[in-house]
Amino acid sequence: MAKNSPPPGTSDIFPSDIHAWQELEQSANEVFSLYGYEELRTPVFEYTEVFKRGLGDDTEVVQKEMYTFEDRGGRSLTLRPEGTAGVMRAMLGTDVMNGNEQRVFYIGPMFRGEKPAAGRKRQFHQIGVENIGRKSPLLDAESIAMLIQYLEEIGINDSELLINTRGAQSDRKPAEDALKAYFSEHIDTMCDDCKTRLENNVWRILDCKSRDCQSSIDSAPDPSSYFSDESKDYFKKVIDALDALDIKYKIDTRLVRGLDYYVHTVFELVHSGLGAQNAIAGGGRYELFLPGSKKPVIGVGYAMGMERLLMVRESLNIETKLKSIKPIYLVGLGEPAIMRNIKLAALLRIKSLPVISEVEQKSMKAQMRTANRISATYAIISGDDEVANKNFVCKNMETGEQSEFSEDKLIDFLTNKYEEEK
Repeated sequence: MAKNSPPPGTSDIFPSDIHAWQELEQSANEVFSLYGYEELRTPVFEYTEVFKRGLGDDTEVVQKEMYTFEDRGGRSLTLRPEGTAGVMRAMLGTDVMNGNEQRVFYIGPMFRGEKPAAGRKRQFHQIGVENIGRKSPLLDAESIAMLIQYLEEIGINDSELLINTRGAQSDRKPAEDALKAYFSEHIDTMCDDCKTRLENNVWRILDCKSRDCQSSIDSAPDPSSYFSDESKDYFKKVIDALDALDIKYKIDTRLVRGLDYYVHTVFELVHSGLGAQNAIAGGGRYELFLPGSKKPVIGVGYAMGMERLLMVRESLNIETKLKSIKPIYLVGLGEPAIMRNIKLAALLRIKSLPVISEVEQKSMKAQMRTANRISATYAIISGDDEVANKNFVCKNMETGEQSEFSEDKLIDFLTNKYEEEK
């Protein structure tokens, strides 16, 4: 591997690509604020127990994928593999445990030690939303509506909503017993992972993507048939709210999501532009037990992989609206002109104009090559004659047209031109 390559499963994001990322972030801020959400930033690593307790010891994320290390103080820390547990840990310091609602969203890198693939990296980035402190099927539906509005805002209009119910925690044992009884009779023909899941977390079998397991999974009992009437009624109210909002959906009785903290509503948004691994967002209602909490933190939320959103936008040929602002380039011929340009650059930047000023003594030809390389809109040329006459030569790099201006007139001219282009 080349010495200048980043570690496997990670990537550099260069200035030529960054506007697409910034557009996703800007749209998140705009859409989520319409629903009363504000940004929260948590550390990229937490005490390991936050994830073990919050996600569940038997989840594959905890068992196989976490980056865990011991710090100099002997504390076990883990790079965050997902955003919800850390947000809930932060929320324990607020009044959410008294039923007072908090609405937050987050944007940032996550880390999982899984095999890198298209749209799946070891350092990946998520945009996530959490509504914490209250329990209501209408909040579940509103969360889904907000997610769909965000996707439409960034140009993804043809995703499919899959939805299901995990029931209440008290519903789990009857459903698990039924699933274990069924899969025990079929496990010999299923993959090795599912053989492990049968003992550790039978729900994860329903999420298996191995072809060898699909026929057995398709014939498995529907867990929701073992849920209480209260849980079934909760899910019906979510569906009724989606109908009222005219949101199309497909009930997928095999959708469970991969983390133990989910209860009641779970959902995914999928898109054909990603191929077989087609999920672009997912989430649901949850109850998390965290270190130091005697009762669960409750909420509903979702997360989207930014890399996967960008892949879908690329498959749809969606152009990024945000563009780099082309700079003005100050050409200085001789030490007095270079010093003069430093002052001019400062005055232009006060006017919010982008400026790059040459600071070395170079030939006119070399400096004009630089102006072309950086796609400058104007080259402002100053040499001995311009210094003596107290003016500047302004060259339009697209048309080649040149004009002379005093300092004040030049600043007014450039300010007006950039205002016209906004």
